[in-house]
Parts: sequence; structure tokens; C-alpha cells
Amino acid sequence: MGAVRQTARQALERLAVEMRPQLHRYCARMTGSVIDGEDVLQEALLKAFEAAPRTGTLDNPEGWLFRIAHNAALDFLRRRARYNAVHSDEDLDMIPALTSVATEREIVAASLGTFMRLPVAQRGAVILRDVLGYSVDEVCAIMGSSVPATKGALQRGRTRLRELAAETDDVRPPELEAAERARLMHYVERFNARDFDSLRDMLADDVCLEMVNRTRRTGRRDVSEYFHRYEQTSPWRFVPGFVDRRPAIIAFDPQDPSGPPRYFVLLDWDNGSIVNIRDFLFAHYAIEGAELFTLE
Repeated sequence: MGAVRQTARQALERLAVEMRPQLHRYCARMTGSVIDGEDVLQEALLKAFEAAPRTGTLDNPEGWLFRIAHNAALDFLRRRARYNAVHSDEDLDMIPALTSVATEREIVAASLGTFMRLPVAQRGAVILRDVLGYSVDEVCAIMGSSVPATKGALQRGRTRLRELAAETDDVRPPELEAAERARLMHYVERFNARDFDSLRDMLADDVCLEMVNRTRRTGRRDVSEYFHRYEQTSPWRFVPGFVDRRPAIIAFDPQDPSGPPRYFVLLDWDNGSIVNIRDFLFAHYAIEGAELFTLE
């Protein structure tokens, strides 16, 4: 029995690696942020591995994982709604009446913020069906809804996305306080100069590092090794900016300096020292669909 469970866990691990970009794509659009989407994805995978020993053989493991991710996203939205004291749980089930169908290209290109303006039932149905390509029956199984309800949500969600796409996009870049901007600019300047000793000097003693989709480390000594790895690789070019309106460092491929951004890094500071680094180097999928602004 132990060998069977071990084999099943290994199969789930392989499937999770394979599906991670798709799962993130769904979670990011459900939460309206590639960063929050990664948090929800990690929560969903943790729940999946905890539940796996009790589930037995799965007829549709992909659908099972998406169902867990869907529920994790709903839990996240309910927590955020309660925290903000703006929306109630009833908002998660509201489906206003709309009519026609938008094109697939418009739907796939819609921003995360645009998806957030759909009620959750419409949002989930449109993402699963039109962005990720699941059948109506599969969408029903993942969302736990009936075929008529799913088709209705799809029709209304598609129409609403078309209406939103026609609106004027007047998004102003975020602003940073002078001290925070100076810290971010200084970090980027030292990184691009390959002055990694200066970056190590910025670390707090209890600093935490997450290499998303790879590993975690804690403590200044272990996290210092993180910069050593960058010393040994191609010189990624960092640019200060925002990812989904959060201060971030945006990385560009050194082999394609005029190309699109490849990934991003998040930093948290306390009393002038770095207390947390979240690096998406091994999670390039996470930048897809993000709202990006640079300070250059």
C-alpha cells in the first residue's frame, strides 16, 4: 500500500508541474492579480497533496485539481470581501442578465482587472471555457454547476467582457513615496552593476527568500547564496516598476534586451533592510496578463 501511495503522489507531483501555468492562469484571472493568483495556486496545491491519500483513484485528475483551485479562489475572494467589508458572500453568486457573445480573441486578451469586473460565476465559466479551452461539461464539473447555469454564465460573461473592452482605458500609473522609490532604485542600480556584496548588506538577519516554484530559504547566511547564483548566470537586466500596482523589480532577458519582460521580483523592507524576497525566476508563467509599469 505504501508503494502505491508513493507512486500516486509522484504522479500528482508530475501533473502539478505540468498544469501549474494553466492553474495560475485561472487563479490570476479569478483574483485579478498574478501575485494573488500564485498565492491561491500554492494554497490549492497544498490542499491537493493533503487530500490525495484519501481520494483513491481519480478518473479526471486534471478536473480534480481545477476544482480545488476554483474553491481556493472562491475562499480567497470571500476572505478579501470580508476584509474589505465591501462585498458580501451573496455577491459571489450574482449573475446579472446580459445577452450576446464576444470573440475568443477579445476574451483571451482581456486584462485581469477586466475579468474582476465580472461576477464570479461568469468569471470562472469564461476563463475555463474560453481562455483555457475546457468543455461545458468539464466547466460544470469544476464549478459544481448545471449545464444551463454554466451556459447562461458564459453568455452573459462574454457579452459583459465585450462591453468592458469598449470602455476607455484610463489607468494612471501608481506612485511611490520618495523613500520607497529610492530604496527600489538603489537595489536595481546595485544589481545591474553586479555589486552583489552591497545587496547582501541590505539583508535583515531573519530575511526570507522564496524562489517561486522552486525553493525557500530563511536567514541572512542562506539567502546570501541567492546572489551567488545570480553572479554565475547571465546578467539579467532589472528595471524598477510595478506589477499589478505593487512595487516590483521587472526582469528582462539579457539575450533579448528589447524583448518583453520575462519575470519579476518582489521585495519587502523593514527599517531599511530587506526582510523578504519573492523571486519568480522559475515561474515565468506568472507574468502573463500582469499590469506592468516601469519607472524608467
